[in-house]
Amino acid sequence: MTIDEITDFMRDLDGVLAVSPGPDDGSPEISWGDTFFYYAPDGVVPKAAQPFATIVTKNYPGDERSRLDRPDAFRVNIAAGKEAFVERTGHAPREAAVDDDPGRTDAVMAHPVYGSMGWLAVVNPGRRTGTATRELLRDACHLARSRHERRTG
Repeated sequence: MTIDEITDFMRDLDGVLAVSPGPDDGSPEISWGDTFFYYAPDGVVPKAAQPFATIVTKNYPGDERSRLDRPDAFRVNIAAGKEAFVERTGHAPREAAVDDDPGRTDAVMAHPVYGSMGWLAVVNPGRRTGTATRELLRDACHLARSRHERRTG
C-alpha cells in the first residue's frame, strides 16, 4: 500500500477529513508531509478531538526506533481501541511492551509510543497487512464517529 492509496481509502469513508500540514498553514514544521485523519462530518478539524489515525513519514523526537528515516518508509498509526488492540497483540494496551523491532515492515504491532493508549502501528503496510490495515482504519473511523455522536448528542 502506498500513502496515496491509504489516503484515498480514508477519504472515501463517510465523514473523514484528511489534513496534510505544510509550510503555508502555520503548522509545526515537524508535521509537514504527514497526514492526520479526523472524523469531521462538517469538514472542519474538531477543536476537542485528536486524529483517529495518522500517517507519519519521519522520525519524531523520542520515536526513532521505527527508522522512518529510511527511503520511502512511513508508518500508519491507528487508534484501534482496546478490543482490536487485544485481538492483534494478545494483550491489553496497558500491558503493551515496545516491539523488539518497531521498524519491522508489513506487520501490525503496538505503537512504539502510544501502544499503552490502544494505538496500533504498521510500517509500510503491504501484502501481509494491507487488508488488516484497511479493516483497522475503518473500525477506528467507526469508533471516532461514535465518540463524535456522543459528544454532539
